[in-house]
Amino acid sequence: MSFGQGGASWGPGGDGTPDWAALAEESAARARRKKLMMIGGGALATVAIGAIVTTAVVTSNGGTGTADKNASQLPAPAELPEDTSAPAPSFSSVAPPPPPDPKDYISSAKKDKAPITADGFFPGKKLTMGDRVHLKGATSDTAKCATGTQGALGTVLTNNGCEQLVRATYRKDGVAVTVGIAVFETEARAKKAVDQSSGGLASLGGGGVDTFCRGGTVCLRTANSYGRYAYFTVGGFLNGKRVTTADKGVYAVNKDLTNFTFRQIHRRGQLQASEAAADPNG
Repeated sequence: MSFGQGGASWGPGGDGTPDWAALAEESAARARRKKLMMIGGGALATVAIGAIVTTAVVTSNGGTGTADKNASQLPAPAELPEDTSAPAPSFSSVAPPPPPDPKDYISSAKKDKAPITADGFFPGKKLTMGDRVHLKGATSDTAKCATGTQGALGTVLTNNGCEQLVRATYRKDGVAVTVGIAVFETEARAKKAVDQSSGGLASLGGGGVDTFCRGGTVCLRTANSYGRYAYFTVGGFLNGKRVTTADKGVYAVNKDLTNFTFRQIHRRGQLQASEAAADPNG
């Protein structure tokens, strides 16, 4: 026979000894029920929190939420002016005048007003072209153009109205070249003088250069024009040797001097064109 007292079970023998196996089973059963209740409670708590979050989201996105109320209180955008009759910015359709052409200022005496001097065209004591250095000798400037020529060139210059003849001599490695610039009233006269040229420029000695290309010695002669300026050269060996087509040194010095002379004439036009652009009413 078994009797329960205080939740304890006693063994069937009735000797007062507790039934330890039964007590352990009962304790385990109570623990399982408590754990299930805690898990169930946690689940309920989770569901409750989810409901609160859902409610908050719906409220903030709803038509009567706080966000809509704040939006209705924002200031209205600035009103655009109704009067649009104000004139729009205008731009001139007239293109600005082109810059002056330098050649215009060296093609006629009417515009070419700058002084003409030997030092203006041939400055300094030497001419450097790249790695080539040419030492300057004597210079000459005369209004009697024929005095600086040989053969028929003097007559050609005079008949075409030559106003001034500027000359300068340069030397390099036993070669000397004299370049002369003849000045005319117009570009047409300078071109005509070159087309009719015969004879040649007279070489200019002095300044460390002995007389050369005289007495029938064969020398290199050239004639060109740019604007109202005709420019001529005569070049050869200082020792009197005749020049042939194989003498590249003579041709090289002559080329440097003709290129330099052209640039100096063009630069003269550039300077005067720049002055005119800076002072259009001058």
